[in-house]
Amino acid sequence: MSLLTDPSAGSGKIIKFLLKWERPLCFLLYISGIIWLLLLALPTFNDNTYFSENALLPGLVTTESNLEQTSKQYYYELINEMKHYPDTMPYAWLAAKLNQLQLDVYIHNFSLVYPFQEQKFTGQNIYGIIRAPRAASTEAIIVSVPFRPVNSIYLDTAPSVALLLAFAKFCRKQKYWAKDIIFLITEHEQLGIQAWLDAYHGVTSGDEGVLISGDLAGRAGSIQAAINLELHSMKISSIDVKVEGLNGQLPNLDLFNLAQNMIAKGGIKHSVQKRFDVRYKNKLKNWRYHFQTLLMMIGTQATGIPTGNHGLFHRFGIEAITLEGFEKRGQRNPDENFYQVGRVVESIIRSLNNLLERFHQSYFFYLLPSTDTYISIGLYIRSLVLIIAGVFIKAFSIWQRLQISPSAEDKKSVATTTKQSKIIKDDGFDIGIITSEILWAHIFGVIIASSPSALTYIGRKAFNLRTEDSIYLGFAAITILSLALPLYPKRVIKYKNSALICVIASVELATVLMCIAMHNFSLALVVAIVYVPMILPITPKQKSGSKCRSLLSFLWILLHPFVTSNILILCYTYANFSTDPFLSILFRSYRASKQAYVFSIMDSMIYGNWFYNVAVSTIFPIWLLFWNILCANSVKST
Repeated sequence: MSLLTDPSAGSGKIIKFLLKWERPLCFLLYISGIIWLLLLALPTFNDNTYFSENALLPGLVTTESNLEQTSKQYYYELINEMKHYPDTMPYAWLAAKLNQLQLDVYIHNFSLVYPFQEQKFTGQNIYGIIRAPRAASTEAIIVSVPFRPVNSIYLDTAPSVALLLAFAKFCRKQKYWAKDIIFLITEHEQLGIQAWLDAYHGVTSGDEGVLISGDLAGRAGSIQAAINLELHSMKISSIDVKVEGLNGQLPNLDLFNLAQNMIAKGGIKHSVQKRFDVRYKNKLKNWRYHFQTLLMMIGTQATGIPTGNHGLFHRFGIEAITLEGFEKRGQRNPDENFYQVGRVVESIIRSLNNLLERFHQSYFFYLLPSTDTYISIGLYIRSLVLIIAGVFIKAFSIWQRLQISPSAEDKKSVATTTKQSKIIKDDGFDIGIITSEILWAHIFGVIIASSPSALTYIGRKAFNLRTEDSIYLGFAAITILSLALPLYPKRVIKYKNSALICVIASVELATVLMCIAMHNFSLALVVAIVYVPMILPITPKQKSGSKCRSLLSFLWILLHPFVTSNILILCYTYANFSTDPFLSILFRSYRASKQAYVFSIMDSMIYGNWFYNVAVSTIFPIWLLFWNILCANSVKST
């Protein structure tokens, strides 16, 4: 603390070095962090996956299932039944099939109150429980499938339902189960699984009164693990293992390793991020391929959106993954490899049945450049630390300069700074102005975070706009207001006040990023890579209007959360529809942006996804503080 409070601390050689080489050093640390991130895809920085939990005994059991014919029978029966219910789930048929297997069958009712228009939607989940014959129903494993009707815009999951029923029939005859097995078929994608989990644990994960989970008529033991199946065809060529969960959470690495090991043993191609393991002789080509896989995981995890229903289990301490199977083309017998798929599921569930305690020995924080290698947090966190270190050094350097008198600055003599420095008096800073700037910036962010309901109401009542139009246009108006307020009237602020605001904003950003990284490293890394190089040159200036200052202001406008999100969506739209006319791409991008804002807000309200809240109530206030510094003219305080 003496470094921050003692003016004479600036006389140290290290302090002098930091003050002299602050900007080059900060940019060097930033570049070092980027280089470290690039190096992570090299084999030297990767460890081979292994099992930390010996109790799993993976692959040591003799598989006995043959689900090919049973799955085929259930599949064709289900397809015929789905034709009569193109928009809904055939509840009666599914409940009847589970009852025929002599499972404890229950129906779970839930509802969603759409917060913007007060509309109510209902749904049902069906689940059956096989009670463990060798235990007292204290623990459970879940096998789940999201049911998708014929008219669904998503890929078909009817083969997954058929396999689930066939596997339930097989499990019912076995006597070696030490854990209850819950077979869960959910409706409305992630809404159904979230409602079921909330009801099972008696909690409300999102905003009160939005997702009404209802009650469950039957329960099993404490859930240890969950396997979510998304098989899109009866011809499976490969299985992709999905791990990314809500807010960037990941399952225990042992569960991922177990799935990959059993899929490989079953003779089925396995992948992560829908990319197979490819080994090139060319080292540069090999690095680039694995780095692309790594970037795909970082980008997916940064959004905080689960890649499957498994992602909602993690917040309850339940390790879960999704097995997504893709069609195998050119195969004569359409069902010949469902034999292997069934045995893969059996191997995973029987290994989980061997668990003596919850997963805890392996990693919960990792990155995956391939299916059989991983990068631990001890390695990848260093890239973020190097990037953020420059922000701390910048804040520290500005603070030290504030303790040096103007005459010492003018002479630029490092040797005489100690004699000419003085202790900052209480009246050196206008605490009221500084507090007001910081407080109002964060209040503005909180108001925006809670504004969607008000924007929707105003847009519907005053202009008869739809929800997505009201929110988008409202955010656009707020963006224009946030850009214009610091410009008019022309603001003049004391140099010390402006500098101290810069110090506080820099420390806040660096601290927030480190806190986010403890939960979602990818989100913190993406924000740091984008914002840090633009923040490092921002310092209070006495004169405005220079070309560099104008360029910096323009680039900072592009980093406004609203502007940045629109640019990213536009680039994504262009990448997917590059052959379309430019006006068509703009229209697609505009429509996608409106939907993206609504979905992000709904994810926050229903599931507790805090990507929207972090962007609006944390990143935006920090952006606004630096924008105020760029727009204000500073004067030396006497």
